[in-house]
Amino acid sequence: MTALLDRLATGWRPWATLALLCAALYLPGMAALPPFDRDEARFVQATRQMLESGDFVQIRFQDEARNKKPVGIHWLQAAAVALLSDPEARSLRPYRLVSATAAAIAVLFTFALGALLFDRRTALLGAALAAAALVTVVEAHLAKTDAALLAASLAAELALGRAYLARRAGGRAGAGNALLFWAALGVGGLIKGPVAPMVVALAAAALSLADRSTAWLRDLRPAWGVPLAALIVTPWLVLVSAATDGGFLGDAVRSDLLPKLIGGQESHGAPPGYYLALLVATAWPASLLVPQGVAAAWRGRTAPALRFALAWVVPGWLMFELVPTKLPHYVLPLYPTLALLAAHAAVAGVGGAGRWRWAAAAWFALWGVVGVALGALGLAAATAFGGGTPLAALAGLAAGVLAVAAAALWLRRDAVAACVASVAGAAVVFGLLLGVVAPRLDDLWLGRSAAALLAREGIAAGRVAVVGYAEPSLVFLAGTDIRFANTADAAAHLASVPDAVALVGDRDRETFEVAVRAAGVEPAPGAVVRGFN
Repeated sequence: MTALLDRLATGWRPWATLALLCAALYLPGMAALPPFDRDEARFVQATRQMLESGDFVQIRFQDEARNKKPVGIHWLQAAAVALLSDPEARSLRPYRLVSATAAAIAVLFTFALGALLFDRRTALLGAALAAAALVTVVEAHLAKTDAALLAASLAAELALGRAYLARRAGGRAGAGNALLFWAALGVGGLIKGPVAPMVVALAAAALSLADRSTAWLRDLRPAWGVPLAALIVTPWLVLVSAATDGGFLGDAVRSDLLPKLIGGQESHGAPPGYYLALLVATAWPASLLVPQGVAAAWRGRTAPALRFALAWVVPGWLMFELVPTKLPHYVLPLYPTLALLAAHAAVAGVGGAGRWRWAAAAWFALWGVVGVALGALGLAAATAFGGGTPLAALAGLAAGVLAVAAAALWLRRDAVAACVASVAGAAVVFGLLLGVVAPRLDDLWLGRSAAALLAREGIAAGRVAVVGYAEPSLVFLAGTDIRFANTADAAAHLASVPDAVALVGDRDRETFEVAVRAAGVEPAPGAVVRGFN
């Protein structure tokens, strides 16, 4: 297996290999999966409204201002839709293609970073592990900010690593590297505000403290780099501030940033240790050798490459653990470096030997349980929500075979082969689950079913009021003009709009019937859509 990696790591081959791997991991399900509620549906609908209105400054969902995240991802999605589709189309492919492409770019940056820190063989294995990590695959399928942020963060990390290692080797990184660094930070800021700059600042501070020197930071040319990064972000900030009378920045800080820092925003609070507890699952299968990789890096922390990797991961990880609001994808910018450290451990043969072998065995057993659980989860979902049960069983079988194969290789102390087998198996498991099983779970995609009903009946969105169901996916699938209402508003809608239609949730049916009687309306009952929200 090592000889195969050596052949694949030469010349153009690693780039082509990783591009093909990303296609196998990220393309299945891109068009077939309906929009996920709620974040993805809000992002794509806001982008569609930009294209419909021609206003590329303000971010809106129906009539509501979305003063939370910057505009960068919407511009990228709008460009993809304008190039490949049109705003009226209901296909998510062009919107999601931005995330899939960004994730693939991040994987290629991971390879470049691994080649800088270690060697091309380790870089190829680490980039493949990063590509196949569960949270990376999921974010590559979702048309929102995190895959694009990952690409920007990896570009900045690569440039930061070049500057640091060049100075440690007695040289200096060139102006082109500084251009990459500041452009990546500017783009990252335009996509998700301060996240990328904070991770970079923590890494730079950790390295400077460890080395007791900041001289290497001068090679990043901050004198013109900081204005360059500001130039990428500031024009839109000026325009949106003028358009919203300063409301965007105020709302973004008060309603989005500060609530995350001082409490569990939108019930997403969790104690410190949350990300560490989830790591074996969220980074699966890349998590296979992460503990060994981090331990080996700590033992060799005086080496510049390993010191840099630890400085990128450890302070950033602590920051995310201390922030009260937590979601599994928040630590995604740190995963590629963890994958490279895991690959370094595999290539170096540090496996599960030594006094920690029982801890390594326990971690590996947990890793295997996660793999089997993913397959079992697909089978359970297919059974509960309809469709795709045989294929879900095949996904479960593939996950089980993967766990057994990786176990056999790991027990033979062939960690490289175990990592390769896990990546190949993940491509099969994720391809089946996301590309075939999940799109067939009809009872789980209630918005898709409701939109399909309206389309079959030829009912325009402007004629529809919806009671008891307010998921944004229905807006994207049915039309911007659809109205979410309470029972009284829906009754008034039926009374005042010709040929009006109401979609009423079962929990609200009785109160709705009272309201329409009070409004003097006698609606004719129509079709029923069943599903689980």
